[in-house]
Order: sequence, then C-alpha cells, then structure tokens
Amino acid sequence: MFSYFAVTKYMPKQSAGILVYRTLNNLVQVFLVHPGGPFFRNKDNGNWSVPKGEYDTSEDPLKAAQREFEEETGQTIDGDFITLQPIKYKSGKIVNAWAVEGKPEPGLVKSNFFEMEWPPRSGKMASFPEVDRAEWFDLKMARQKILPAQIPFIDELEQLLSAS
Repeated sequence: MFSYFAVTKYMPKQSAGILVYRTLNNLVQVFLVHPGGPFFRNKDNGNWSVPKGEYDTSEDPLKAAQREFEEETGQTIDGDFITLQPIKYKSGKIVNAWAVEGKPEPGLVKSNFFEMEWPPRSGKMASFPEVDRAEWFDLKMARQKILPAQIPFIDELEQLLSAS
C-alpha cells in the first residue's frame, strides 16, 4: 500500500497559466510577464513567461490558472478559454495553459511578493515582486522573450488563430 507522501513525492509538479492574446493593427500580440527578484533583474530574452504558477492536484487547473494570473498581475481574466497542449520541462514539471483573448494593462501590473534571503548567506530576508513587469509582444518577438520551453504555446496559438 502506498502512502500519500510516497505517491506525491514522485508525481511531477504541475503549473497552470494563461496566454492572453490580442490583435492590434492586424498583428497578433501576446501578454508576457517578467520574473521579479534579484536573479532576473538584468535578464531579458529567454526569461519571460505566461503568467502561471503551481497548483494542487485537487484544484481545477483552469481556476488555478485564473488565480495565478490575478496573483501575478493584479488583474482578473475571463473569456472563452482555449485549452493548449501541456508542455513538460526538463525538470519533469508539467505546465498546462489556456489561451484567451483579453486586454490586461501592463502598466497596471501589481504582483504578489515572495521573501528570500538576500544577499545570499547574509541572514537578511528581503521581499521581491513575483513579477516585476509585463508587456505585449508580437509573436516573433515573443518567441525571443519567452522561456524556450514555452515557445510551443505561442506556436500552437498561432496555428489555432490562422486556422479560424
């Protein structure tokens, strides 16, 4: 008989996120967020992400994605969600995502905060925003900005939009 700990210990972590898109001047754009904190301060290309976060397996993944979007941007998102194919990171984490047309405002992003020891081994705790900024990017630029493992979300969105 397996214990809960034994089973969950080997289950991959799961995240849920939302890829918001809009069309502006006949150009599809996506809304991406940049991670906050000292490690990402001077990093740009290949470090942006869809707003996402981990969730408990007892939670509805889409509801978790909406919650994470609000926690990371301070804005709510609703609409006709399109399920995208999950991706798997090299670490084993599975990221589920949904695309939705929307109009979040980058200038209004207000993220939740996390604490960590900073500077390292100083014994001092510092607080940082989980997301320090957000922007709209056309699909070509988004592929440069986003984490490489998340590029399939943009590719799938582009295919879905061109087919409709």
